[in-house]
Amino acid sequence: MTDYARYAERRKRLQTGMQHGIAVIPTAPEVARNADTHYDYRHGSHFYYLTGFTEPEAVVVLVAGDKMQSILFCREKNAEREVWDGFRYGPDGAAEKFGFDAAYPIAQLDEKLAELMGNQPALFYPLGTDPAWDARLLGVREAVKAKARSGIHAPGELRDVRALLDEMRLIKDPHEQDIMRRAAKISCGAHRRAMRFARPGQFEYEVEAEYLHEFCRHGARQPAYTSIVAGGANACTLHYVGNNSRLNDGDLLLIDAGCELEGYASDITRTFPVNGKFSPAQKDVYEIVLAAQAAAISVAQPGKPWNAPHEAALRVLAQGFVDLKLCTGTVESVLETESYKQFYMHRTGHWLGMDVHDVGEYKSGEQWRPLQPGMMLTVEPGCYIRPADGVPKELWNIGIRIEDDVLITAQGNEVLTLDAPKSVAEIEETMKNNN
Repeated sequence: MTDYARYAERRKRLQTGMQHGIAVIPTAPEVARNADTHYDYRHGSHFYYLTGFTEPEAVVVLVAGDKMQSILFCREKNAEREVWDGFRYGPDGAAEKFGFDAAYPIAQLDEKLAELMGNQPALFYPLGTDPAWDARLLGVREAVKAKARSGIHAPGELRDVRALLDEMRLIKDPHEQDIMRRAAKISCGAHRRAMRFARPGQFEYEVEAEYLHEFCRHGARQPAYTSIVAGGANACTLHYVGNNSRLNDGDLLLIDAGCELEGYASDITRTFPVNGKFSPAQKDVYEIVLAAQAAAISVAQPGKPWNAPHEAALRVLAQGFVDLKLCTGTVESVLETESYKQFYMHRTGHWLGMDVHDVGEYKSGEQWRPLQPGMMLTVEPGCYIRPADGVPKELWNIGIRIEDDVLITAQGNEVLTLDAPKSVAEIEETMKNNN
């Protein structure tokens, strides 16, 4: 199946799920950075999933029912602007290239929507995500209502199209899985490069530059999210992104970074000693987190509930915290009182796909949803020990997280990110020539 046939098939699946009605899905807007410059443009994920079209100022409109239509609105060809900003497909070129039934200039959207919306029972769009779009589409709907005396009625029902799209995107097809394997491979290479480069005296941003270079040289022009390069105590701040501190001998360095490739994210965290050798205390904590991750991955299996990896990791962490004298009592009491949250306060994973925290519900009703082949998730337990009364001093400022990308398969699971060194022996071997 060609890429563009794949997008057309997705549009048909969405139309089938809608049954009857009209869907309007805009791409992401361009965002000004300062003065007359913009942030690097990144398409909207739902829009791209249905179209493969990466230009800004675009909207896909899908009509479901007896006569299904797939229509794109995009920028017109403009020879002068193309000299400055680059190639544009224009409506005619986009319709032919991307397999739409029709395409029109984006300036005609409201006019054409008023025609297309007439006598449709339901309007599907991303409700509430953008107040300006809410107002715009409701305004078009009001214009259609004004035609009531002509026998034309407006959609009587407003529905959030994401309820259907999120479910579609949750299961990755073989093409998506292949892209994510390649993204994971690039990111694994970047983490190995960072380990080989890091040493005491450097700044966090110097290490960051190394793996960003590795992303780019393999065609992944952007990170999938703002990278975390956190040395020493900085690793105990979960979303630390300053990346500007000096790395000290004896520190651990936590790197949470993954590239985006062809619209899909990878997400890896590795923690390693800046000087290439774990101290006894660092190794003790690291081995507990590593064992927790192994336990979590072992139960990331089809048919198991979403929460099973988290519960498996928690039990190992709770035992480890008791052994390290971070928590008191039995494992059961630590879990019941949630005293572990002083040192581990986040979940053990999330969906992964076009968005690093990808779409899809985690529960069905009141029950954790069962894992299915094609689902992609992260498994990322951690331990963050800040200075505090009752905490052994040799453990202060140790922050560790270990994260891998895991695909659920019919047979069990596939860890896409195994090439990033993870065991104590692998890490120390990778770093042995650094100093």
